[in-house]
Order: sequence, then structure tokens, then C-alpha cells
Amino acid sequence: MKILLLSDVAGIGQAGEVTDVSDGYARNYLIPKGLAEPASAGAIRRIEEAHRVAERRLQREREEAVVLAERLNNLTVKFQVTVGDQDLIFGTITSRDIAEAIQEKTGIEVDRRKIEVGDPIRRPGLYSIPVRLMADLEPRVNVVVDREEGEEQEQGEPHYDGGAV
Repeated sequence: MKILLLSDVAGIGQAGEVTDVSDGYARNYLIPKGLAEPASAGAIRRIEEAHRVAERRLQREREEAVVLAERLNNLTVKFQVTVGDQDLIFGTITSRDIAEAIQEKTGIEVDRRKIEVGDPIRRPGLYSIPVRLMADLEPRVNVVVDREEGEEQEQGEPHYDGGAV
């Protein structure tokens, strides 16, 4: 029996393919489970149209992602943080913090799950963080973590300038 697969079936084929299987397998398993339907001309046209729509949507999403990548590439966001002992900041800077900083600076909303920080940022410095928009489209955002204004570089003994106490 010729069937049109509605979803991927191991050993049979991918969704959207027309294939031959035994009548019993089609009637007793594939069709009742919603994995396939009999291959009619209407069903094949419907699947082809769905593929064309999906292809156009994917192309449009890719074009939007390229424009977004151009705006994000080499964007710099800055954080002023309090630094404690051993040059560690109080708290951490996570992908959520970076996404919020990008939105504040540019108005662009970036899903925090697309920002690949790895381990949360715990030290002052400059970091180049990738933002995975699509499989082959990954702009990098520069994250600058600075000490708060007025905070001394070295934590420890206060500086004595020789004046009266």
C-alpha cells in the first residue's frame, strides 16, 4: 500500500515521503497512530504546499536573523559591579543579565537561551560572548565588566597619606 508519512518513522522514511509498506502495517499501525495516511493526490499536494510555506517562513526568518546579527556583532554592553576579595564580583553575570543589557541599549529583544555564556561571569574583564541566532549565524557581543566608580583596585589596607589622623 502506498502511504504518505506524516512524521518520521524509523526504518520506513521521513515525514512527507511517499513509500510502499504492507497493507496490514499501514492499516493496523501507521494510520491509527497518526504516523501516515493513504497516499492520495490531495494529501500529496497538501504536504507539498506545507513544505513550500515552511521554506518561505524559514527564508524570511533567516533574512531577519542576518539583519539582527549585523546589529549585534561587536556590540558592547557594560556592567559596573562591586568586587570583593580574590577579585571576584558579588553575584554573577548571566545570559539573562546580558539579554537585558542588550535590550536596554538597542531595544532588541534577544532570547537569553541563545546567549552562550558558558559558566557565569564572576571576574571583571572583557568577554566576547556568542549569540546563536541560527546554526551558522553567530554574532559576538562584547561584555565589559568594570569595578564600580570609586572602588580601589586593590582591596586590603587603606592608603595612608601622612596627614593627621
